[in-house]
Amino acid sequence: MLQTAVEAARSAGRLMAERYPDRQTVTIKGYRDIVTETDTAAESIILGLIGERFPDHHIVSEERGGDEWRDGYAWIVDPLDGTTNYAHHLPVFCVSIGVLERGVPLLGVIYDPLLDQLFVAERGQGARLNGAPIHASAVAEVRRAVISLDWAHADVVRAQSLAILNRLAPACGTVRALGSAALALAYVSAGWLDAYYNLALKPWDAAAGCLLVAEAGGRCTDLSGGAYRVDIPGCLASNGEIHGELLDLIGQ
Repeated sequence: MLQTAVEAARSAGRLMAERYPDRQTVTIKGYRDIVTETDTAAESIILGLIGERFPDHHIVSEERGGDEWRDGYAWIVDPLDGTTNYAHHLPVFCVSIGVLERGVPLLGVIYDPLLDQLFVAERGQGARLNGAPIHASAVAEVRRAVISLDWAHADVVRAQSLAILNRLAPACGTVRALGSAALALAYVSAGWLDAYYNLALKPWDAAAGCLLVAEAGGRCTDLSGGAYRVDIPGCLASNGEIHGELLDLIGQ
């Protein structure tokens, strides 16, 4: 399964990189929600390979949908995470593929095709970047932390995210917004970001990234500190060292 996930991510990533300089055909899916022809083409590559090799497994993918992920093996696929960035030629996007076993993350692959950075995590086997082990940061105080967030489509959820940001920003080192949830989670696992929060995650945003964070020694919870599942929209991911302090700030 890991070999297939890596192969699928690299194949889809090559297509994305090849088409990146071109003008994209953009379709409006919903409020502040778009899809490009490259999203669907990359998804076809990934789903075709998975379906050929694992025809009995469930597949949940951003563009084709699906909701069967609690039983057996389920592949959770975001063929192009960061579509708005991609359509605007902002070079921050990736492929994200996770596999759940009875709803529990088993493996995760996140691939940035422009930088050729392959993040891989296997349950109980740690996290790696291009084959080398990676670890969450050792920053122990929020005042020194680099915190990231992403914006939801819905106005009301953006307002909630901003309310949290208004509490965190004065207390932390600085704030970033990448526009790719999967890459932000991968960056927490690599120690490049110290924490990340999002109030509107979908399973395909989080399935691979949250496993990377956990296997790199970090922590993912819901915004109240409870156990995180991939169907929970609100997530806080951190290096673990500052998680309690962040939850206290959010809870205020």
